[in-house]
Amino acid sequence: MSIRQILGLQKPTNPLDNTNSQHDPDPTVLKWINEIIPSGKQLLDYFISLFPFLRWIRYYNMQWLLGDLVAGATVGAVVIPQSMGYARLAGLPVQYGLYTSFMGGVVYWLFATSKDVTIGPVAVMSTLLGSIVADMQAYYPSISGPQIAMSITVICGGIVTFMGLARLGFIVDFIPLPSITAFVTGSAITICSGQVKSLLGETADFSTRAPAYRIIINSLKNLPSSSKYDSAMGVSALVTLYMIRAACNYTARKYPRREKSFCFLSALRTVFVIFIFTMISAIVNCHRREDPAFAIVGYVPRGFQDAAIPQVRGSIVKEISQRLPACVVVLILEHIAIAKAFGRINNYTINPSQELIAIGVTNLLGPFIGAYSATGAFSRSAIQAKSGARTPIAGIITAIVVLIAIYTLTTALYYIPHASLSGVIIHAVGDLIVAPNTIYQFWRISPLDAVIFAVGLVVAITSTIENSIYITVFLALVILLFRCAKSPGQFLATARVGDKDHQHLMFLQSDDPSNSHPDLKLEMPLAGVFIYRFSEGFNYPNASHYTDALVRRILENTRSTNSEFYGKKGDRPWNDPHHHPDRAEMELPLLRAIILDFSAVNNVDITSIQNLVDVRNQLNHRAAPLGVQWHLVSVRNRWTRRALAAAGFGYPTSPSTISEIGGKLADSSISPGHGRKVDFEKGEEIFACQGCEDLAEPYEKKLRNIASGPLGNEIAHRPFFHNDLPRALERVEALLRLDASTGNI
Repeated sequence: MSIRQILGLQKPTNPLDNTNSQHDPDPTVLKWINEIIPSGKQLLDYFISLFPFLRWIRYYNMQWLLGDLVAGATVGAVVIPQSMGYARLAGLPVQYGLYTSFMGGVVYWLFATSKDVTIGPVAVMSTLLGSIVADMQAYYPSISGPQIAMSITVICGGIVTFMGLARLGFIVDFIPLPSITAFVTGSAITICSGQVKSLLGETADFSTRAPAYRIIINSLKNLPSSSKYDSAMGVSALVTLYMIRAACNYTARKYPRREKSFCFLSALRTVFVIFIFTMISAIVNCHRREDPAFAIVGYVPRGFQDAAIPQVRGSIVKEISQRLPACVVVLILEHIAIAKAFGRINNYTINPSQELIAIGVTNLLGPFIGAYSATGAFSRSAIQAKSGARTPIAGIITAIVVLIAIYTLTTALYYIPHASLSGVIIHAVGDLIVAPNTIYQFWRISPLDAVIFAVGLVVAITSTIENSIYITVFLALVILLFRCAKSPGQFLATARVGDKDHQHLMFLQSDDPSNSHPDLKLEMPLAGVFIYRFSEGFNYPNASHYTDALVRRILENTRSTNSEFYGKKGDRPWNDPHHHPDRAEMELPLLRAIILDFSAVNNVDITSIQNLVDVRNQLNHRAAPLGVQWHLVSVRNRWTRRALAAAGFGYPTSPSTISEIGGKLADSSISPGHGRKVDFEKGEEIFACQGCEDLAEPYEKKLRNIASGPLGNEIAHRPFFHNDLPRALERVEALLRLDASTGNI
């Protein structure tokens, strides 16, 4: 990928583009360097593209403003209690959640390509951050939790910002859906189990940072230690939240015309429940502030009293370095997944790299006012989308609502019950647990993906969320590499369709086990001619698998011409013992030509080309002294054509000229058999060695004879490169007829 493509200034070349034909000049390193260096105008366009709001802000109107006001105010009301609860998950005072929500709304709209996503504290990231803070404070008790959290946030923000500026958003595509689903479900179960202790007011001393299964066991063991007042405030709040949602959903189905109104009321259920239970708490505890009847939030400082320049200590960086990848993955994964989902729902496309810049800059600047790690929030983004947000400016409205709360509502926030906040968290996170039907669909579509999900979920519950991410991604990559390495090539046969006057030649898999074309009569193209198609690229993981299958099939279906080729008995290699071929073997055809279909191949590497050269050596030796024609079809990529030509493909070959890449004749710029050395950087061909021109002469004469016929248009440059299979097969037939007429067979 070039720098221009990374910056989004040039679209990647389509490997199937007809303009990229075999007659194009071979690429050179100098031209490639010139292509990847952006011009001044392209650099300016790149910097302008970093601020997508410049494209739509000039069209902003009152109708958009009304939609953004409603959506932003709704999300702002919801985010206040949620962010306070999530700050507790991170092991921080509740005001840090408010700071994070404010910063997300202020910064995100400048870089956003999604109108629905809202940035702020989220449950999964807060839980991960909380476990890191707790572990760090065990080793460094003198360092405060907020200082550790700010350091992690700044570092993660810098990493994600760099990834966005380098346009590396495609990295998210390497994390498959089963890994995401297992990560989200495992995180939700871990978070819900960790909130049970606070929900019930259990006074027993056990950690809520342990693996989920331990928390569940300890919570059940210590149920007798629950406080009746905390349990009442927590369980009743949780039940009320579910009752309001169920009632709104029921009435929305019963009265479809008022569905939007009921959805709006359902979105505000968190605000309503927190308001009611805060009022109850204020009435009960107003005269007993020093000894409240149940646990409450307590003092919340007014304004941004925790704003400061974050201090990133080397000791902190060293200790958290092993857990940084998980933090970065969570920040990116949750946000991009949410942004893509709402983009599909509402018919627009996001730019993943630009979204990385948005969350990266948010986390870089946030710690200066006391904000910790922020990313896209699923529940709040759903509320913003359903509330009619028209542009990312809805985030500014949300930030204004949070700012008002920070300066005017701190007295009311004092009385919010901890148990009710835990109920809000459980209610918000519970929806992230995947439904059993989804798991069943995984099993029906791809059982291996269902296994990956199950492994990830078990690891998340019994170990940590980070380990769940690492293991599931590793398993997915192993399966991907295995499928790539074992991808089966296809031997093709021909079939003719149509009437007698208008017949069309089709190329179908000759050994298709499903027999998907039972009505077609498949025929092998020609005796001693094999057509082989690479199915999933041709690179080092699968090169040997492809070539082994190719050689095995050819050896089974052809006979050797060199049974008496060795002058002396002792000249025969140990692995080619002399034998008298039986009658059945003598009836097999001689190997004459191999046609390789590269339509599924975009790039090759040294390993794959060396494998192909080795196979050519082996089969040319088997067919000596005739040699084998190697024809290549649909090689669209210029660099792939250059690599194949550099290894001697595309020209007639002779067994006596073969060696490995870098050998005497077939170095990286030699065309064996054609007898010319190709200097790709200068675009020249010169004779490589004395006598090579004589070696190639018989084939040159053949090609000149054929060039006068209807197939001669493609001969001049590289005669054994072809645009399609029918043309390659015609060329092979013409050369074999010429061999027969001249007595070379």
